[in-house]
Amino acid sequence: MAKHVEYENVGSEYLEHRQLKRGAAGWVLLAGLGVSYVISGDFAGWNFGLAQGGWGGLLVATILMGAMYTCMVFGLAELAAALPVAGAGYGFARRALGPLGGFATGIAILVEYAIAPAAIVVFIGDYVQALGLFGLTSSWPVYLVCYVLFVGVHLYGVGEALRLMFVITGVAVVALVAFIVGMIPKFDSAKLFDIGDGSFLPMGVTGALGALVYAIWFFLAVEGVPLAAEEARDPKKDMPRGIIGAMLALLVFAALILVFAPGGAGAKALMSSGNPLPEAVRAAYGGDNFLAQLVNYVGLAGLVASFFSIIYAYSRQLFALSRAGYLPRWLSKTGKRKTPYLALIVPGTIGFALASIMKSVDPLTGGARLINIAVFGAALSYVLMMVSHIVLRVREPEMQRPYRTPGGVVTTGVALVLAVAAVIATFFVDKIAAGVTAAIVIVALAYFWFYSRHHLVANAPEEEFAAIARAEAELDD
Repeated sequence: MAKHVEYENVGSEYLEHRQLKRGAAGWVLLAGLGVSYVISGDFAGWNFGLAQGGWGGLLVATILMGAMYTCMVFGLAELAAALPVAGAGYGFARRALGPLGGFATGIAILVEYAIAPAAIVVFIGDYVQALGLFGLTSSWPVYLVCYVLFVGVHLYGVGEALRLMFVITGVAVVALVAFIVGMIPKFDSAKLFDIGDGSFLPMGVTGALGALVYAIWFFLAVEGVPLAAEEARDPKKDMPRGIIGAMLALLVFAALILVFAPGGAGAKALMSSGNPLPEAVRAAYGGDNFLAQLVNYVGLAGLVASFFSIIYAYSRQLFALSRAGYLPRWLSKTGKRKTPYLALIVPGTIGFALASIMKSVDPLTGGARLINIAVFGAALSYVLMMVSHIVLRVREPEMQRPYRTPGGVVTTGVALVLAVAAVIATFFVDKIAAGVTAAIVIVALAYFWFYSRHHLVANAPEEEFAAIARAEAELDD
């Protein structure tokens, strides 16, 4: 056992009350889950990068972040097939970097997944208000309904939730296709450069660096696919297929949206919009029309899909950390339908409160601030996960790897460098968001150091993987 931690062996009853439903998802559902996590980023969020760097700056940022995520996904496909546990990134880092590194990674991921739905629900509220539905003058009732309804579906069962997510995502994809087809006739390359002095990089290289934070929104959370490992039919085969398939689809969507939304409406018209796609149609066609209404109504499906699916992600990450004793164990209990009910409800309550508070305090940029907090947590976790891949390749070359990353550590090394750049970019764009995320991580690490490291659960799957590795190392010595 690691020298600076203490373990407790728990009885079989402990794990019996902390079981997920196995065999609920094949690779197609996993790929759908990956797209579902991210698709809201095509409908809102990315466009704030136009204000940071102009269209050229956002294009450069998107290319860099697309490369980072592609390289990272190849690395995660290997890790998820080799270590198929619900802890995913935390489990990978736990094996490579020890309990402290694993916990830090898990907390960074948890910050991303707990905060991202709060940002997305703010955009859902903006879309609902743009439609004039229900005569609402405040968005908090929308936030409450979203959290109650979709947390409730997850409580009902994972299989049902994943299938519903797949359907909602399919509807959102139809809306994206309709939007792109409708904007093609209105495309004018001059409209891409109507911010600042009209140059390719109107805010310079610094602007492109600042836009990294928003370019991430095209891909943010696709790395959550491995969180379904314990509920997959055959994780060794399905995980690589699912996460790589999702990434390929997301790259196509990012390219098309980035070109045809500002290219049809003008970059300046979208740079501060909470619902940029319907506004792009209205700007391109000179007023409201059927396509704008279609994208506005059906576009809600894209936001709902990501909101719905990231709830799944935060619950599984919290479940894994608490099951292993890093966070309070009661948070990992599962009900009769094998769903971690407290891991669903507690972050959902916090997310609802955050969305309501941020929107009331800062109606225009509250959602953007929440994005930045989520992105900082994500980028920090990417750094730690890519370090984990490289460490395991060097230290455990004989570890069974059903799938191997093309290019090996060179590929994940590229992702690592770009992830470090994304962390730095968050400080450039929003020091408050970076500070909030850093404070959360520091408080969590203090909790680990003074309490939870003395009460870890030896029987937890992520800890058993690490114990096996240590035993094998001792035999080799």
